[in-house]
Amino acid sequence: MSVPLTLLGLLERGPSHGYDLKRDYDAYFGRGKPLRYSQVYATLSRLARDGKAVAGPVEQEAGPERRRYVITEMGAADVDRWLAEPAPPEPDLQSELFAKVVLALMLERPAGNYLDIQRAAHLQRMRELTELKRGGEPLDVLLADHSIYRLEADLRWIDRTAARLDLLSRAVRR
Repeated sequence: MSVPLTLLGLLERGPSHGYDLKRDYDAYFGRGKPLRYSQVYATLSRLARDGKAVAGPVEQEAGPERRRYVITEMGAADVDRWLAEPAPPEPDLQSELFAKVVLALMLERPAGNYLDIQRAAHLQRMRELTELKRGGEPLDVLLADHSIYRLEADLRWIDRTAARLDLLSRAVRR
């Protein structure tokens, strides 16, 4: 995910402090991987340097100094372009799962055992996500469904690969 474009999108809703942007990013997009404050402020500085956001004057209230950031026309145009283009499909043709299976076969290690362990890990994660959906907010449910569908695709691949281990083993030992 593009942190700069996501922060710009959040800024398009209205002027915001870095603290508020971090809070909103973490609430909507950072589940399990929240942003560090240093990342938020470094990104805002780059966006301001590149003319995509403008930092307002320092606001001194009871707490620390704060600046309210505002998106520029250039930043809004970037958000429009980004939202209009499809997200790229998985960028890596060869995942870690794929690499481990092929290496296990090449090294004459029990690839079937690895696939069984990976299947169990995927099923456990699916159970956790299903539990999250039970009491979750609509965004939690949407995010959990996305992860579950990806895990289901991996499980289909794991089953198909397990059924072909003899053929694959011969192919990689040439």
